[in-house]
Amino acid sequence: MRLKLVTATSLLALCLVTTAQGVEINQDGANAVKDNLTKLLPEDLAKSGLLTVNPAGTRYEIIYDLAKLLAKADPATFAINGLTPFSMFATPLDSGLWNIEGDNKLNVSGHFKGPDQKPTDFSYSIASLVYTGVFDPAISYLRSGTFTAKDIKVASKSDTEEVHASFAGMDQKLTSTDSAGGNGRIDFAGGGSMSTFVEQVSGLQMPPVEIRADSIDFDAKVNGLPAKQIREIVLFILDHLEEKELSPENSDKIKGMLKQAFPILASFSETIGVNNLTVSSQMGNGGVKAFGYNLVMDGPSDAMRFGFGIDAQDISLDSPAMPASYSPFVPTNFDLQLAIPNLDFATFGDALMAMDFNAKPPEQSGDEMAKKLFRDGRLTIEFPKVSAKSDVYDVDMTGKIEGRVDTQKDYSMEATILARDLDKTIAAVQELAKTDPDLNQVSFGMMMVKGFAKTDADGRSRWDISISRDGAVAVNGQVVKEADQETVQPQ
Repeated sequence: MRLKLVTATSLLALCLVTTAQGVEINQDGANAVKDNLTKLLPEDLAKSGLLTVNPAGTRYEIIYDLAKLLAKADPATFAINGLTPFSMFATPLDSGLWNIEGDNKLNVSGHFKGPDQKPTDFSYSIASLVYTGVFDPAISYLRSGTFTAKDIKVASKSDTEEVHASFAGMDQKLTSTDSAGGNGRIDFAGGGSMSTFVEQVSGLQMPPVEIRADSIDFDAKVNGLPAKQIREIVLFILDHLEEKELSPENSDKIKGMLKQAFPILASFSETIGVNNLTVSSQMGNGGVKAFGYNLVMDGPSDAMRFGFGIDAQDISLDSPAMPASYSPFVPTNFDLQLAIPNLDFATFGDALMAMDFNAKPPEQSGDEMAKKLFRDGRLTIEFPKVSAKSDVYDVDMTGKIEGRVDTQKDYSMEATILARDLDKTIAAVQELAKTDPDLNQVSFGMMMVKGFAKTDADGRSRWDISISRDGAVAVNGQVVKEADQETVQPQ
């Protein structure tokens, strides 16, 4: 939802390409703006009254009547009530950009039938949606903007499930700057927060569940985006959407556009943080004081790195389904970070440009393209950090796995595992084994593993584990499994 306000507002102004400099606000100008806004729409929709533009002092008022989109919908399959026209205002600036602003609200309800033909009722309301921004016709997108929404509510109800969700409010901000190097690319940054999230779910096959969060914070950055080229590609695709296949000239043209746009970005990052998340149901209650998610892509186009991570702090779980003796083993903190380095988007892009866009791709093309993206078909997955902590254990791991995209057998692994207070963990398992004898084997196995450990200066037990491509396994330099021997077939 965090990007929908920006995206929706930009799409509404997608074709506002009239040069703003020196524009006189009059009906002729309003007609020109309308023509630009509707030129990519089907003719019947463009003439339906979906969009109206009127001069309003020093700016234009653009009115959207989205109910016109549903004029031909079968009311037995889909119907919506309360969808009233809403407007935004566009003011031309001497710089050629446009100021846009709006203050609207939404309160709709209706019903639809899904693929199974079962009816679902829904409602969607926003008490207030206020936004301002600066729109750049050259890229058909916002250069900057602020967005504020209050009292957002969504609900749906079918024969089998009922869902209610709400936010007290949402604030979002978008900024942009020209990328370094003067190459015409743009760096975008956005962030914001949603407050007081509540979701309630119930159904015939499940007891009621309530999910709450005090706030959800988010930030995203994309650098080196070829915004102008992306705009031209989108317009080209829309212009040729009805064609069964492209002519040789148009095929070469779209390839040229794509080649000019590559690499699509220089870097991308996104983080989401959920604060004081709780889940309540008849089966028990749980919560996390802070839950985080992160995604990043960066590096040169022939060696980009993809990273992903999640972390949780102060995890709690109270459920009658879990015996009290097991509760100390539930992690209170968890962190997982992984990365895939050396993604070769440059070679991948060259291979894409060499393809015939009209021909059916051969069955093996997917494997071949994967070998372009993963150089020579080799895949590496790094684990910069994996950690889990509870009242009875504290474990950290780092490592990497190397293999190939075309087989699951040819792989190797290097990993380091660190455990604090291992004796405490073993004692906890032994105590639990008094009521669950099956855990005696786990306890015995842990004591064997302890025998391979080294002790670091901080007192933690350490295992450096190496698994070679030939199947050999070593722990702290000690071979625990010899290399696999290939079976020689008789001649």
